Amino acid sequence: MYAIEVNHISKHFGKLVALNNISFSVAEGETFGFLGPNGAGKTTTIRILTGITVPTGGDAKIFGKDIVNETIAARRTMGIVHETSNIYTDLSAWQNLMFSAQLYDIGKAVREKRGRDLLELFGLWERKDDKTSGFSKGMKRRLTLAMGLINEPRLVFLDEPTSGLDVQSNLIIRDVIRDFNARGVTVFLTTHNIEEANLTCDRVAIINKGMIAAIDSPEKLKKTIQSVQSVEVALDPVPAHTEDGLRQIATVSEVRKLGDKFRLITEDPPAVISGVMAYAKAQDTRVISVNTYGPSLEDVFIKLTGLEVRHHGVKTVD
Repeated sequence: MYAIEVNHISKHFGKLVALNNISFSVAEGETFGFLGPNGAGKTTTIRILTGITVPTGGDAKIFGKDIVNETIAARRTMGIVHETSNIYTDLSAWQNLMFSAQLYDIGKAVREKRGRDLLELFGLWERKDDKTSGFSKGMKRRLTLAMGLINEPRLVFLDEPTSGLDVQSNLIIRDVIRDFNARGVTVFLTTHNIEEANLTCDRVAIINKGMIAAIDSPEKLKKTIQSVQSVEVALDPVPAHTEDGLRQIATVSEVRKLGDKFRLITEDPPAVISGVMAYAKAQDTRVISVNTYGPSLEDVFIKLTGLEVRHHGVKTVD
């Protein structure tokens, strides 16, 4: 049995087609990433899978339960962590968590034990009696995640779980996702952080303009565009007009400045490295680091969604 089965789902809002006949499945215990530009259909998909929105066509099942006709049974198996924190700021962390548990009709002894375990896990136990109006964004996000886990779900929907968070909160949430995977909990993750998906997901689906553009493991998706390779170089001192000079090296198709380094896109990294060394010697500068990279998940995302990356690094939609 799959944790999620989506069969030819479509969703129309008047003349707007938000989802166009999409199908995919998520295995039980899998961490599944769902990526796409703004307006691609990610939120609409989650709203359908969590029983908030009814599809125009097609059907979706959660552990075999039809999300439209068996909504309550399907939702009992899931935890939902929305992008925006849904906590009550006039209540304490503990009161918020106990309220969430009561919505799932969890008995007092069980909910209190789970509540303590979750607040300790997310580093909030010492603040359990404080009103959440004084919590930082990261603390609110961690509490929102704890509230979504109080029913010990078999399936967790995480909508941009680390968006805009501090490093500590980010690391805690990533560790929790890895723990889910180890315990066989299914995770459906939407994120704008492509590197996060690359590090945490077993498979990734890329959605664009309401249609699934690709589904596979991050590494297999990268292999579809092996031509996108690069050489990253740092020079000291940095000569004037370095980007223009590096762009003249044979087989370099693009140069991007990334902080104190330059990323040279090429199909022939060895030739570019030789060219960089010759350029450095001609400019009387030193190469202090040089690294080669294969295609990234971000490169796949850019190619499949029609995004373009300008030379100065600003991304725009075609």
